[in-house]
Amino acid sequence: MTQRPFAFSVISLLMLAAALVLGGCVSVPESRVAAQVIPVFPPPPDEPRFIYERSLYSSADIKPKDSATDRFRRMATGEQTQGEGLSKPYGIAVRHGRVYVSDSASHAVMVFDIPAKRFFTIGEEEPGQLMIPLGLDVDQQGNLYVVDGSAKQVMVYDKEGKFLRAIGSPSWFHRPSGVAVDADGRRVYVVDTGGVLEKVEHRVRVFDAQTGKHLFDFGKRGTGPGEFNLPVDAAVAPDGSVYVVDGGNFRVQKFRADGTPVSLFGAIGRQGGQFSRPKELTVDKAGNVYVVDAAFGNFQIFSPQGQLLLAVGGRSETDGPAKYMLPSGIAVDDDGRVYVADQYFRKVDIYRPAALAVGDGYIGKKALDRKAAPEPGKRAILEPAKSQ
Repeated sequence: MTQRPFAFSVISLLMLAAALVLGGCVSVPESRVAAQVIPVFPPPPDEPRFIYERSLYSSADIKPKDSATDRFRRMATGEQTQGEGLSKPYGIAVRHGRVYVSDSASHAVMVFDIPAKRFFTIGEEEPGQLMIPLGLDVDQQGNLYVVDGSAKQVMVYDKEGKFLRAIGSPSWFHRPSGVAVDADGRRVYVVDTGGVLEKVEHRVRVFDAQTGKHLFDFGKRGTGPGEFNLPVDAAVAPDGSVYVVDGGNFRVQKFRADGTPVSLFGAIGRQGGQFSRPKELTVDKAGNVYVVDAAFGNFQIFSPQGQLLLAVGGRSETDGPAKYMLPSGIAVDDDGRVYVADQYFRKVDIYRPAALAVGDGYIGKKALDRKAAPEPGKRAILEPAKSQ
């Protein structure tokens, strides 16, 4: 069969492009993507509780949709959508659809403001320049708190990224990794992981969020209640309780706001409700605790009493929805959506609670269409998981 000259193909494409731009009457379909099953958890036949919704890889994922002309140009030239991507995401925080991701390789916090369809970075310039951003949290006023593992401080910024102040100094921390702030922005809980040989630094240091004054510490190295072995992260529950990922002891501990031990759950193992390499955790409005595990490649949801409710995601060497190699960060928004960061696949996956309608919530279609954050939607009602 005689092949058409390459030049003729190029001319044909150019003529078609001109017709599209000038005449406005030629419709050019975008390339079709193979149909993909959307993961739900738990899978059928059980009633779904969480549904995979979308992923964020770069700033291009939140840009306004391109015009037909732009889409055709990319098809004709092979041009790829450009955006500032994640390099090595670690921690994650979210408030009303604005997603903050610490990126230790980019030395900054990447901000995906989904409702505003806006992307920007925090911590790339002085004052408040970041070197190795790790754990982060955001208070109800939208102020951002970021642990810098190199500077050994907590850097505080307003919601637009303006540097406000630093909390602590290298003399206060050995290896800070996680941070949690209470809803009112009064107390900051900083997790000092310590080292394999150190016996003292495995603790949580508490500061006044406004003045930076050190208030008290809790925890020491050990295996008993209230003791830690390489703690990595903390989160404050709506009732003021503080949860800490006790990584080296493969468990999560619950404390009162003053550091008094309350309870603990988890153990080393490969079954549901156990841990292998727990990283970050977060707490939703109902008090349920979400713990991401880098070895399992998933996150598990527990009741406030530590009872396993559900496991979401799975370990995989190939990227895809709800698939992880090195998940590290997790956050939950007020509307119940869950955000998970994976270092290896350099992404953030987003899950919608099944009780929340597709168009509702802070990043739902209704919210994006009217460019304003709606009231929080219904929350998913979780039930205890069946015994393994």
